[in-house]
Amino acid sequence: MGRTTTRRAGPVEYPESDGSLIAETDWHREEMFALLFMLEERYRDDSDAYVSGHMLVYYEEGNPRAVFAPDVFVVFGVPKRMRPIYKLWEEGRPPDIVFELSSRSTRRQDTGPKKDLCAALGVAEYYLFDPLYEYLRPPVQGFLLLNGVYRAIEPDENGGLFSPRLGLRLWLDDRHLQATDQVTGERLLRLAELGAARRDAERRAAEAEAELARLRRRLGEE
Repeated sequence: MGRTTTRRAGPVEYPESDGSLIAETDWHREEMFALLFMLEERYRDDSDAYVSGHMLVYYEEGNPRAVFAPDVFVVFGVPKRMRPIYKLWEEGRPPDIVFELSSRSTRRQDTGPKKDLCAALGVAEYYLFDPLYEYLRPPVQGFLLLNGVYRAIEPDENGGLFSPRLGLRLWLDDRHLQATDQVTGERLLRLAELGAARRDAERRAAEAEAELARLRRRLGEE
């Protein structure tokens, strides 16, 4: 009688990449990085707010096929640290907000299966943005999870959307997605704008220092 052996299963591997491109077009890439930057800057000093994008999110332990990759997402209540992937069963909570920069080739997934999956996982807010204005009318849309079902966020009189979790008003300006703090009214700066603002501040500081030095010399002469 032959002896049977039982082969122990090895550890489950969760890949860090699915081989897909980061963004389809320059417009999608620019808007995705701009949104990532604005949100990272907003929560830079919040140790319990994690912002990431185009990262594989695994939602079923032991099943590496149970995965999706939000373009941009925010999670509150988890440590701010570097991660190769995001595992829901280890982190203890799903993303609070998901943004999808949608296109003609991804719209069926973004408005169908991915949106349904996010609702099932408990993602509180889901946003779609069509940077090329190809198919979404209006080109930016938001949804709030209520009793397990997404309900569309009604735009304000200027077409803006309010995100309760982020405390931001999201709006479009020359086809760029902008965000304004609902309390302070301050607009979140994009990377290029922040760089220009910092250079301007440095220039004004240098001018003020030069003027102070000039006044000191003048007083010394008197």
